[in-house]
Amino acid sequence: MSLILKQPTVLPGFGLTLGFTLFYLSLIVLIPLAGLFVKTSALTWDQFWQAVADPRTVASYQLTFGLSFVAALINAFFGVIIAWVLVRYSFPGRKFVDALVDLPFALPTAVAGIALTAVFSVNGWLGQYLEPLGITVAFTPLGVLVALTFIGLPFVVRTVQPVLQDLEKEIEEAAASLGATRWKTITKVIFPEVFPALLTGFTSAFARALGEYGSVVFISGNMPMRTEITPLLIITKLEQYDYAGAAAIAVVMLVASFVLLLIINGLQWWSGRRQVAF
Repeated sequence: MSLILKQPTVLPGFGLTLGFTLFYLSLIVLIPLAGLFVKTSALTWDQFWQAVADPRTVASYQLTFGLSFVAALINAFFGVIIAWVLVRYSFPGRKFVDALVDLPFALPTAVAGIALTAVFSVNGWLGQYLEPLGITVAFTPLGVLVALTFIGLPFVVRTVQPVLQDLEKEIEEAAASLGATRWKTITKVIFPEVFPALLTGFTSAFARALGEYGSVVFISGNMPMRTEITPLLIITKLEQYDYAGAAAIAVVMLVASFVLLLIINGLQWWSGRRQVAF
């Protein structure tokens, strides 16, 4: 039995384009990642473990992964609402609001960090009103959460929005005509259609937050064991010329991110198969 490597097509050039694709991906992605593992291999196992399991490093893992997950959850909830409003309702200034969603994409992360710090500092526009209430944002883990939420929102909105645009209003009207309540229409009709895209947006926002540096470094205060994120710790190691230690921490982040993305992609595949079955 012959092995079919490609689908029949009238367009030639499969071998050439596949070779170019593999070459480009190897040059841009695989070779740099392989270099990271090669750099880490210079460490012994004890040195590697000492670098990645140091209490300061573990604290940065907990802060980075924990707040990235929470920020992605917040964006998943509010991102769906924003996408729904932009798709389903017409109101003055809708195009302006739609453009604002893309602002974190276009804004340099350092500018975002400075802006958030100016707004939420003790003397900032919002910080001066939050401080008397006992809420301190700048230079706290809450500030890190605000920054990660800010940069991750567009990933959810822009992923869910096309699905909602393709979901015709007649489906909702048909559900209502059959006696479904609004809540049942949302949970049984709309949400199953949106869920795969929502999961993709959540994954993208989570992955983006894990590697964020510029917008967080200004508002976090960079206090070890408290507000220091893992990317900042890697930069600190590089500034101390501890290249092998920085590579070891980067490998842990890489492997953890890959495993998490693999799990979520598996959930997306399972959700798609389940949706097709029903």
